[in-house]
Amino acid sequence: MSLQRAPFYHDVADGPEADAYWAKAEDGVRLRFAHWQREAAAGPTKGTVLLFPGRTEYVEKYGRAAADFGARGYEMIAIDWRGQGLADRLIKNPIAGYVGHFDDFQRDVAAVMAAVEALELPKPYHLVGHSMGGCIGLRAIYDGLPVKSAVFSGPMWGIHLSPTMRPTAWVTSALSKVFGFDQMISPGTSDTTYVLDQDFDGNALTKDAGMYAYMQRQMTDHPDLSLAGPSLRWVYEALMECRKLEKKASPDTPCLTFLGADEQIVDTSAIHDRMRRWPNGTLDIVPAGEHEVLMEVPESRNRIFDDCAAFFAEHS
Repeated sequence: MSLQRAPFYHDVADGPEADAYWAKAEDGVRLRFAHWQREAAAGPTKGTVLLFPGRTEYVEKYGRAAADFGARGYEMIAIDWRGQGLADRLIKNPIAGYVGHFDDFQRDVAAVMAAVEALELPKPYHLVGHSMGGCIGLRAIYDGLPVKSAVFSGPMWGIHLSPTMRPTAWVTSALSKVFGFDQMISPGTSDTTYVLDQDFDGNALTKDAGMYAYMQRQMTDHPDLSLAGPSLRWVYEALMECRKLEKKASPDTPCLTFLGADEQIVDTSAIHDRMRRWPNGTLDIVPAGEHEVLMEVPESRNRIFDDCAAFFAEHS
């Protein structure tokens, strides 16, 4: 496989030096992924973390996470899913979150895994799936993703909606496909990327002001990375995928799931339900944690990355 270098914004990633590449999915969509090596001082490599980001995210956002895993002996890759980051945007309004079918994300997984094999990144592989990446990652495990273990952070196994809004979301998003307005940004969400639309006070991502400023600087310095609210098509496809996954038994893969005690973005009941049905899984509630537990206050972050490394080592 011939890999072409892709741009990477080192100025805002605040992590180790990264190599970024383009990868092309089987349907022709161009994706981007980044690879960070471990710290030499950490000794022999212990494997590679496959980091599956959430909706709106991009590889630079995980520069600090790459440093944390690198210091613990793990190399890391992260991906720009189709429709976000520097991957191909799919519709005329590039700021709207969109996907034609949720299964399309599995094409992205396949493309990046082919590139990982071509680069001969060190095994074993371990998955870290955040938010939407947790939904994509769970499906990928069912489809045979070759990982020894899986860590999830605020996984999107259900979408947080009030009981009154849930039927409205289903009906409106389904009708949008029928009547051709599925590219419209979902009502009640913003056409501005979240961290620039919402001040730190009252945000639903992190209680760490420095981390929030880190995300804001990435958006102000490189607005081409930004993504706003989800399209109605994305909402419908995400609801359908969560419903399909809910019906499946949990896989045999060892699993550790972190959930912020103050989570407001994904459906926490779906996470509790899944983890009750995962015999080889553990649910870890992060005290005072918001949605981005990998980007929480330092004491939480350090503990979580230590626990991840110990979990990976146990299942290598």
